[in-house]
Amino acid sequence: MSNATNDIAIIGMGVMGANLARNFASRGLSVGIYNRTLSVADRVVAKHPEAKFDRAETLDALVAGLKKPRRIIAMISAGSAVDAVLDSLDPLLEEGDIVVDAGNSHFADTERRCERANKRTWRFMGMGVSGGAEGALLGPSIMPGGDEEAWNALRPILESAAAQSDSGSCVAYCGTGSAGHFVKMVHNGIEYGDMQLIAESAVLMRQGLGMPSRAVADTFSAWNKGDLDSFLIEITADIFRTPDPKDETALLVDAILDKAGQKGTGCWTVLAAVELGVAIPTITAAVDARALSAQKALRITAEAAFAPKPSTLSGVSTDDVRDALYAAKIATYTQGFAMLRTASDEKGYGSSFGEVSRIWKEGCIIRAGFLDRVREAFVEDPELSLLALAPSFQKELAEKIPCLRRVTTAAIAAGLPVPGLAASLSYFDTLACGRGSANLIQAQRDYFGSHTYERLDEPGISVHTDWANSKRS
Repeated sequence: MSNATNDIAIIGMGVMGANLARNFASRGLSVGIYNRTLSVADRVVAKHPEAKFDRAETLDALVAGLKKPRRIIAMISAGSAVDAVLDSLDPLLEEGDIVVDAGNSHFADTERRCERANKRTWRFMGMGVSGGAEGALLGPSIMPGGDEEAWNALRPILESAAAQSDSGSCVAYCGTGSAGHFVKMVHNGIEYGDMQLIAESAVLMRQGLGMPSRAVADTFSAWNKGDLDSFLIEITADIFRTPDPKDETALLVDAILDKAGQKGTGCWTVLAAVELGVAIPTITAAVDARALSAQKALRITAEAAFAPKPSTLSGVSTDDVRDALYAAKIATYTQGFAMLRTASDEKGYGSSFGEVSRIWKEGCIIRAGFLDRVREAFVEDPELSLLALAPSFQKELAEKIPCLRRVTTAAIAAGLPVPGLAASLSYFDTLACGRGSANLIQAQRDYFGSHTYERLDEPGISVHTDWANSKRS
C-alpha cells in the first residue's frame, strides 16, 4: 500500500517557502517540506507544529510522500539552484506530475526550463509570487505561467492560498512559457517607479515646502483616502510617524543611510525593455537613482564641489505635489503595461492585461485602488495600445500634467533632484510630440554611417544621401 498522503510539497524553507507552506497547511492541505540543510526544515517543523508538516530527508522521500499527480513548488534562490533541483527531480517524476518554480527567476531561465519540460512527461510552470513574507503567509498575489494544463490542475489550490479582493482571488493564468515570471518582473519594475516617485514627493514636502514630519505623515494619510490609495502610500505615512528608538525626538527614517538596495529585478526590467524596444523612462530613472544612491562617498564629494544648497519650492502646494505624483504614477503603469503588451505579442504569451491588473489589487507590494481603473481600461478596450490613452486617463492627465510640469520645474529651479517626476514629464511630452527630433538623428546616422532614412512624402522607401558632397544652401 502506498504511503503517499501529502497534497503538495514545498522545496526551500526560507522565510517565503516556510510561510507559503504554512499558508497551504492553513487551507487544510497536507504539506510535505524539504530543505537541503535539514536543520532549517527541522526548525520550521518545531516552530509550527499546528501545520503538521511532513519533513522529508531527501527529494526521493518528498516525491514518494505525494499523492499522484504530484504537485511540487520550489521556493529557492534563482539561478543554478533551480536547475539543480530540476535535475534531481527529473528521474523521480512521472506523467502528469507538476513542478513549479515560484522563486524570483529571470524569465529567460524560465523559457529554457519550459523547453526542457516540453520534452518530458511531467509539467513545469514558472510562477511569480508577490507580497513578501506576510503575503506568502496570509495570501500573496500569484502570477503563474507556462503549462496551461498544469495551471488548471493547480488552480483550486492556488486560488485558496492567494490574496482575496473584491474582484476575486488574486491569481490568474498569465500566459504560456515564461509569462508568469515576466509579469512578476514588470510588477517589480513598476514597484521601483512607485517607490522613487513617493520618495521624491516626500523630499519636496519636507525640504521644498518645509513641512514637519507629522504634517507629511498626515498628508500621505489623506492621499491614501483618494486616488493615490495604495499599500506604499499607507506605509509611507507610518514611516513618517515612527520615532528613532535611540532618540525619540527624531525620526527613524532620518537615521537610515541613504543607500537604496536592489535585488536585480529592476535592472532586469530595464534590460528587457531595451531588448523589446519599449521606452520606460520613469522605471529606468528609479533604477538609476538607486545606483547613484549607492555611491554615497562620491555624492558627498560632488556636493562639496559644485552643488548649491537646495532652496525652497516656489509657487506649488501639497495638492500640486499630489497631482504630480498621480500623473507620474500613470506614466509608470503605462510604461509597465506597454512592456507586457509587447512581450506578449512577441513571445506569444496570450496575457490578459485586465486580469494582470486585477490580481495586483491585493496581496502584492503595488496593491492599490488605482488598479480597478487600470482593469476597467483594459476590459473596455483589450487592444488598448497605451494605458495613458484610455479615455478616462486622458481626461485626468489633461488636468494633472500641468501640475507635474509646475512641480518638476519648481524642483529643478530649487535644486531638488526629482529624476522620476522629470522622466515622467519628459515621457508625456515626447509621447505627445507628433513630430520630434528623430529626423535629425536619422540624417546624422545616414551622414556618418549610410544607414538610410525615409522621406515623409515616400514612406517605406529607404533613401541614402551623399551628405558630404551634396550642395549647400
